[in-house]
Amino acid sequence: MKKDESINVYGDPLEMCGDMPMTGYYRDSYCNTCNEDMGSHTVCAEITQLFLDFSKAKGNDLSSPAPQYGFAGLKAGDAWCLCAGRWYEAYESGAAPLVYLDRTHQRALEIIPLDTLKKYAVELQ
Repeated sequence: MKKDESINVYGDPLEMCGDMPMTGYYRDSYCNTCNEDMGSHTVCAEITQLFLDFSKAKGNDLSSPAPQYGFAGLKAGDAWCLCAGRWYEAYESGAAPLVYLDRTHQRALEIIPLDTLKKYAVELQ
């Protein structure tokens, strides 16, 4: 499992998304990815309750603890590497959380246009 080059959507070095809780496909605090990452956990988002409710309704409960995986559950305000496809689905439903572009992996652009991400950028708010 080789990591893709750690580059953000601007072509700069990928910055850390969050470590409380530890996030990322590799649980290394970055939205790094590789070919085995079928969900493309590449979008660093500031989690909202609206998104947590949306994700739970889609069958992915991110707010409930899963101690067997060392997962305490997410709450609004947490930074988390989301699957690009799920973020885009939330965007189309009006439930997308804000994103940190300097912390979002360039591979997110395979699914989400940069202009769309920029509309939700924390840095531009």
